[in-house]
Amino acid sequence: MRARTFTESGRRAQIVRAAIAVIAEAGYLKASFSRIAKHAGLSSTGMISYHFAGKDDLLAACVTEIEEITGAFMQPRIDAAVGHVAQLRAYVEANVELVGKHATEVRALIDLVRNAGSRSDAVSGRLALFEEHFRTGQAAGAFGSFDARTAALSFTAGLDAVVATAAADVPEPAELTRIGRELADLYVRATAPEATGEPG
Repeated sequence: MRARTFTESGRRAQIVRAAIAVIAEAGYLKASFSRIAKHAGLSSTGMISYHFAGKDDLLAACVTEIEEITGAFMQPRIDAAVGHVAQLRAYVEANVELVGKHATEVRALIDLVRNAGSRSDAVSGRLALFEEHFRTGQAAGAFGSFDARTAALSFTAGLDAVVATAAADVPEPAELTRIGRELADLYVRATAPEATGEPG
């Protein structure tokens, strides 16, 4: 029984990985079961239907898998950063560098959210995450005076644009690091407390 469960679990994971790869390469609209089955080395699409209730079920599994992969890459760096400013920097830099490590997953998630209407809690929850981070940072004196909601909207949109552009044509690792650092610098400067007591 345990061997059979392991085999079925492994097959399901194999199908999910194949689906992510096909979506990243060809896009959601062209990610047919036949194409995914071929990429996974399956003899027929029936194996996909056996493990998943339908395409929506498979896509949901893809999103879950991608969120786990991206979270495992980003979260330790964010957790290791001390203070609101350092955590903001760590989030931005890790998100950009993620493209170099997991470009396939990033491209697939972008396509699933944009074109398949898939829900990703990691993506949809970022706006509230940024807004709360700015509010608590302002209360602690780490950030200046600005509307946290507007800043969160601007920053998530800007970060998305940078990540999507990089994922479409992945730069060299050193260039990705530079881009992430530059973007983080920009965000840190934009949110810094107002200088006081300086000559006008």
